[in-house]
Amino acid sequence: MSRLEEAFRAAKRDKRAAFVPYVTAGDPSLERTVDIAHALVRCGADVLELGVPFSDPVADGLTNQRAAERALAAGTSLAGVLAAVKVLRQGLDVPIVLFSYANPIVRYGIEEFTRDASDAGVDGVLFTDVPVEEMSLFEEPLAAAGLDPIMLVTPTSDRQRMKATARFGSGFLYLVSRTGVTGVQRDLDAELEANVRAARRASKLPVAVGFGISTPEQVAQVAALADGVVVGSAIVSRIGALGDCEELVDEVEKFASTLAAACRR
Repeated sequence: MSRLEEAFRAAKRDKRAAFVPYVTAGDPSLERTVDIAHALVRCGADVLELGVPFSDPVADGLTNQRAAERALAAGTSLAGVLAAVKVLRQGLDVPIVLFSYANPIVRYGIEEFTRDASDAGVDGVLFTDVPVEEMSLFEEPLAAAGLDPIMLVTPTSDRQRMKATARFGSGFLYLVSRTGVTGVQRDLDAELEANVRAARRASKLPVAVGFGISTPEQVAQVAALADGVVVGSAIVSRIGALGDCEELVDEVEKFASTLAAACRR
């Protein structure tokens, strides 16, 4: 059983949705990302999602775009992110998923990336801009390295597309909560419950919902429906506002603790 499978099963046994926090690796620095990751695990993260900064993040809203800009300005590279994962693996056993666009990985070298990611301790990779029809380029290298391809489905995905996407993926199925880009939203999509049901019918994988979930109240709403809750922009926004200050890690941990607690059903 993979770490991702065990994480979702453990959360289910504990009568809660898995808490999946996202941060942009390298914002404000890779050293601080390591510190923040440890804090997120202390407060209850079941899976860590690390964003690989990219200069043209078309699936991201302004908050994550600015975080990627700060990380790149700080000198963050894909090799640096993998080195940070290796450091995290010395003290953490939680699953780690890299959230990346295709470009950094293709430039790195697909086979070299999958080998190095596996060696570093990465469990899964989510490509934000690669549809299932184009995943064949990555399929064999990911499988050879034992990395789970985490696939995205959206509210506009019909049942046939959801099934095709779910068949390709493993670890969990990531359901985008709404159409559009990442970023805080005031209200959850009125069709979210129906979309979660459709994803469950299409896949035997755990279903985690992300994009725009930003408050404990919203986390609790999603946790009642799905197997996992992904929170990104709300955490990233706090990191951006605080910057590399002494209180950064403690403040992120306090906020994330309220989100993790809301995952309990």
